[in-house]
Amino acid sequence: MNRCSVNKSAAKKPASPAWLLMPLLALALTACGGGSDNTTPEDPQAGTPPVVSPPVTTPDPGADLPEPALETAPGAETSPLPKADGPSLPAPPAGLRLSVAYDKSGPSQPVAGITVSSSGDENANNTADKATDGDLTSRWESAWSNTADADNAWIQFDFGSKTAIGYIKLYWENAYAEEYAIYISDDAENWYQLRYIVGAKGGTEEFFNLDIDVRYVRLQGISRHTQYGYSLFEVEFKTPGSDTSMPVLNTSYVPYPLSGSGRQPLPAPAEPVESVRFTLADGTLVTRFGMVGRSRHARERGEEWNEVGFGLNETVDAQGNPADKGPGAHLNFIANYFKNRTWGVEFIDNSNVAGVSAPKIIVNQYYQQAQKGGGHSFVRRFDEPNVTGFGWMSPGDLLDDSTYLSDGAPCPVMQKPANGVLLNPDSGYNGVIGANDGCSVVFDTYPGHRALSANADGVLVPNGNNVAARALKKGDIIEFTGSFFSTREAMDAIGDNGAFRYYTNELTYVMGQGLRPWYGVQPRLMNEPLPDSTLQGGLGSVSYDYADNASFIFQQPHNNIGMQNIQRFMEGRRWLHTNLWTGEHNEDGNDRNDDGRYLQGQHFNQSSCFNCHVSNGRSVAPTVRNQRLDTMAIRTGATGTDTNGNYLPHPIYGQALQMNARSTSTGAVQNWGNAAVIAGFSSKNVQLADGTVVELRKPEIAFEGPVPDVYSVRSAQPLIGMGLLEAIADETILARVRTSPDADGVLGTANYAYDPETGDVRLGRYGWKAGKVSLRHQVANAALLDMSVTSSIYPNRDCLAGAAHCDAASGTEPGLPDEALQLMTEYLHLLAVPAQRSLVSGFPQGVSPMAYLDVEPAKIAQGEQVFKTIRCNACHVSEVQTSARSAFDEVRNQTIRPYTDMLLHDMGEELADNFAEGLAGGSMWRTPALWGIGYTKYVAAGTPVGYLHDSRARTLTEAILWHGGEAEVIKNRFVNLPTAEREALLAFLQSL
Repeated sequence: MNRCSVNKSAAKKPASPAWLLMPLLALALTACGGGSDNTTPEDPQAGTPPVVSPPVTTPDPGADLPEPALETAPGAETSPLPKADGPSLPAPPAGLRLSVAYDKSGPSQPVAGITVSSSGDENANNTADKATDGDLTSRWESAWSNTADADNAWIQFDFGSKTAIGYIKLYWENAYAEEYAIYISDDAENWYQLRYIVGAKGGTEEFFNLDIDVRYVRLQGISRHTQYGYSLFEVEFKTPGSDTSMPVLNTSYVPYPLSGSGRQPLPAPAEPVESVRFTLADGTLVTRFGMVGRSRHARERGEEWNEVGFGLNETVDAQGNPADKGPGAHLNFIANYFKNRTWGVEFIDNSNVAGVSAPKIIVNQYYQQAQKGGGHSFVRRFDEPNVTGFGWMSPGDLLDDSTYLSDGAPCPVMQKPANGVLLNPDSGYNGVIGANDGCSVVFDTYPGHRALSANADGVLVPNGNNVAARALKKGDIIEFTGSFFSTREAMDAIGDNGAFRYYTNELTYVMGQGLRPWYGVQPRLMNEPLPDSTLQGGLGSVSYDYADNASFIFQQPHNNIGMQNIQRFMEGRRWLHTNLWTGEHNEDGNDRNDDGRYLQGQHFNQSSCFNCHVSNGRSVAPTVRNQRLDTMAIRTGATGTDTNGNYLPHPIYGQALQMNARSTSTGAVQNWGNAAVIAGFSSKNVQLADGTVVELRKPEIAFEGPVPDVYSVRSAQPLIGMGLLEAIADETILARVRTSPDADGVLGTANYAYDPETGDVRLGRYGWKAGKVSLRHQVANAALLDMSVTSSIYPNRDCLAGAAHCDAASGTEPGLPDEALQLMTEYLHLLAVPAQRSLVSGFPQGVSPMAYLDVEPAKIAQGEQVFKTIRCNACHVSEVQTSARSAFDEVRNQTIRPYTDMLLHDMGEELADNFAEGLAGGSMWRTPALWGIGYTKYVAAGTPVGYLHDSRARTLTEAILWHGGEAEVIKNRFVNLPTAEREALLAFLQSL
């Protein structure tokens, strides 16, 4: 069975059954094609021969095979930013902070005797004093009907003299403040900013841990929720106490080894958990790969796109300028993608077997539920100008046609075979050795098709000649896609009430070689293997995206992911997208993860990994004053380190700020004043050789609470390719360590850390200072420090205070189950890197390419040469070989292009903080990988993003100009580049 499909738009339209079905009686020479729902008559002056499609037999599929539901792509959920022109006052001085001698050991007490005033009341009834009268039925209402700037209203509280305040509670009427600030003063003239609130929801709001000693507190409005004034039923104040203030922690040193002495490499399993490609004794190549349900095809954008003269083209406007009506739905994830919606496919290819002159592929599939037979497609329908979005020529030969034609789902669940062997090595079905059953398919003929010539518009159309069908041969390029054809009854039988019809990935297979990442060439984005030079993530690199789904490009599994690993990947993805308090998924339509509920402590930065790594990319960059940095990590410590570079965590914050909070009994949001915010920006200008002036801007950080002795602001990094980086052998990384600088001053130092599970000294690989030794270490540490979630590695929240009580003997708290930690780690191992976009795609004539695929190969090639000439690759190493030490076959023995040496480099004082981790001093940073960097703004999809460890750089040019220290000489070469060479270098970086 094959879906003979033409030219169907994917996004934001009612689904219509534009696909046709065909019984597999034999291999059809030209089985798919036909007209389009939206074609226009051909221009008789264009010299185009009539397009005549062969007849297609179309049995009625009935209700069992509905069109897959269209899954719309969710938007990134990030907190709103403050007003760009919002007020910003300095942080309180020490004289307004609570003395360290103040006794907070007892419970807090209400504060009374308050005089209240305001900027103006709306009427004589709803006056300022009503906000502290103890009556929740009376209220203050700010002036709004006859006020020029009603947003700027305030209410002020006078305690009569300096008073210790630890807590405020606000009871809002529906007319609440969405954005406002809490100011404090001792004289009602000089005001300081204590808290700044953005995206408030009204209702009851609580502010803990104020720890101030002041006479005046003012609530300063900035933005109203309604057109009316601000309206408060009541405001309550309490003194500092054990219930309203943060305790002082009993901290202990965070240990780091002094050197790599006694270093132990990570364990290396002899065999991978799953083999994705192997060769039998006779030379038969076996390729196994995983697939997941998708709601649309790989070439479906959010608009119609047709060849000139063959239908509507919505990719350009009436003036021929690029237009974009939104993304398609191919790389996003269907509802409950982790639940019974992955399956395995096995290709048995005998084109390498000696003496075989007519090779074939035997295709076996391994589903998690019963299916209909068929659902395969081989070879793109390139000879039909009406086929643009999708369409195929050949379905292959289904060995038992009745498995498609009969009612129900006659193909049973098949046991997945073991590594290196076939399920039926010496038997098969109906004489086909290796075939599992009648649901298997044989593909052995490249289909006949119509020869093409360009018409007057340059469109390749049939010229009246035919190309005969032929036997397959070694090296043939085959596009393959499958489908998920189950039934309501089969899904119900496994307890799944979701959909039972899906499309899936589209892959390129080369006879005798295996799967290859692909891009589209003429005619009409015909699939073609990408050259090795573009495969940044090796053979698992993500193919070019023609569905306008770039916001999902960092969320894809390896192109060659195993048929069992695909399920591990999807289950791990679920955990990264789970809110670890509510258990809810951040994408609609997914079952709640009950195992992920209530794992989070009271204080945290975000509730899921995805909230910091926006779309698996970077944090929200510092953009405006008053912005909370709660999608970034702020590491904190006390002054000084011991002789091994070990540091003491901060006595209040521990190892990291945790800027958000909730009640662990009610779940209500609380404000404990632990945030770091943007107080402003300092800037300087740098002039390039051609006269271009570049402003370099650095955020200035303020703290709502005590300012840590030492701290480090760190942006979340993209998650792609992390498994490939772990697969690099220690020796490969250490071979680039230098004991003395090279001629340009480049050194390169390894960092080392203790494995938190074994205590072994290992090479540091992850984190901005290479302080984490493995993906498992990275996941568990981030869960604790950024999300306040424990695990078997960090069994209690005392781990935040250092090593002394970080063990099960000191107590355990509910946290990530070991299975979840394993799945999250496996997901990161299997997360792929997009291929470099350095090739021109063969879009149909008249169709506007997507911005990230609209490239200039010659300029990119020139830029790559400039990159090497000025020696950016001294640290950003362009090519590395992985080893066989990973548990995952997908990342073993791959040639990758990560553009990192994985080492520490001194980047100069301007990029330094005062925070050390082992051998990584304040100015030392691990070289970040550059792969995928050109997708940064597309992945962010409107969320502000930046570059460097603290995201200060708004552009790649700024990022380069901040380089100093070991990179000073190379940075200066960039400054002195001619304009054309600098622009070529930037084009090269944007292609990565």
